[in-house]
Amino acid sequence: MSNVGNNLQSNFDAALFGLVLDRSLRESLQTQLTEALRDLLLGSQDFSGTRLPASRILAQELSVSRTTVVSAYDQLISEGYLRTKVGDGTFVADQLPHLTSPIAKAPLQREPPQAWLPFHSGVPDQALFPYRVWARHIERAWARPHADLLGRPDPFGWYPLRQAIGEHLSAWRKLDCHPEQILITSGASEAFDVIFRGLLEPKRTAVVEDPGWPILRDVLGALGTRVQPIRIDRQGLDPEQITGAASVAIVTPSRHYPTGVSMPLSRRMALLAWANQQDALIVEDDYDSEFRYQGHPLPSLTGLDSLRRSIYLGSFSKLLSPALRLGYLVLPKPLIPAAKTYMSRYGSRASLTPQPALATFMNSGEFAIHLRRMRRIYAKRQSHLVSELAGCADLLDVAPDPSGMHICASLAPKLRYQMEDKSIVDIARTEGLHLRALSSHASLPNPPHGLILGFAAFDETTLSRATQKLNQLLRGLR
Repeated sequence: MSNVGNNLQSNFDAALFGLVLDRSLRESLQTQLTEALRDLLLGSQDFSGTRLPASRILAQELSVSRTTVVSAYDQLISEGYLRTKVGDGTFVADQLPHLTSPIAKAPLQREPPQAWLPFHSGVPDQALFPYRVWARHIERAWARPHADLLGRPDPFGWYPLRQAIGEHLSAWRKLDCHPEQILITSGASEAFDVIFRGLLEPKRTAVVEDPGWPILRDVLGALGTRVQPIRIDRQGLDPEQITGAASVAIVTPSRHYPTGVSMPLSRRMALLAWANQQDALIVEDDYDSEFRYQGHPLPSLTGLDSLRRSIYLGSFSKLLSPALRLGYLVLPKPLIPAAKTYMSRYGSRASLTPQPALATFMNSGEFAIHLRRMRRIYAKRQSHLVSELAGCADLLDVAPDPSGMHICASLAPKLRYQMEDKSIVDIARTEGLHLRALSSHASLPNPPHGLILGFAAFDETTLSRATQKLNQLLRGLR
């Protein structure tokens, strides 16, 4: 067979073995396979005379019965698409039966992913991620993978990564823990799934901050957890406001989301006292506390508790990239057996592929270098944004925030009386600005109104242009 013939056969085999059959459809697998083969033969490449694999081989490759493949072959033979040679196999017919002109299928128009719009919050500047360094760690991890990476994965995650996370938390968050207490997750949704399905009894009542992360209420509702929202003040959540049978409190004490206020030590200690008195549990969501621009990051509430009645929830999405889809839980030792049972039964949703690379990235010191660099850059961007917003001082109450990746600007009275924050957000979207309304993060009556403006992902020039557009928009609303 010539090189051209070899290439044609290879292309045909690759196309056949790449077919995908969907068992969730009403159509039988035989019908799906018949139609897929017919579409392949009527495609742009002429496969006339090409040999088909034996029915047994194709059945193994597609994980279907041999009868399914034989029936599909027989149907296409009867239609004239295939022919057989006794003792030699099945081939594509030399002249395919174009009884009707095939309808040209217009290529699907793929919509390009939308770029982050100015003021989109919670997004790091991924253009500044050290991709070459990261690629080197990926290459080293998988060029000659450790034997443990090829075996049955630990449901708690790659152990060296858990060790590296423990060292990071000790240095940055004053939280001392053992790698056995760290569970790698795919993000916050899986973390809460583990906590409320694997560690706690069903139908608990959980205290949440109001305003807070809106998705949290949906996640807890889907898990069958009752929610008790408590309106925060300038010092965050007040433990004295917790009433009823609540047995879990989910808080962001280092930097409340989304207002940015910090819970003082007195309230942290009061919350821990409540947990002890009520035999309750505290979940500390520490989503971006590494980005603190004045002094060192505040000690974690979980560190104050020494992991007795608190669970620490962390994420790499804001520190590095949301594409990693990696986060983690730090658990009190008494909860580890229940977590192991749950994870062994249901498995982890966190991809193993980036975990060894992230471990070496952290152990090399490059992770800390990256965090310190981004902290300097984000501090400058926040300062620049606050300065630019000075032109809106009569419309927005803006103040520097000692940490975080966004600022929360309250509506000044003269603007608040004219329009609600949700309406401003809707109008801004039409102008290419991605703001978030503070009131949309609340579920209790009479919510506070304000605008959430992310700055981390945008350089100073972009922030200046966006702020100028925002100023013009706000003044046009009056």
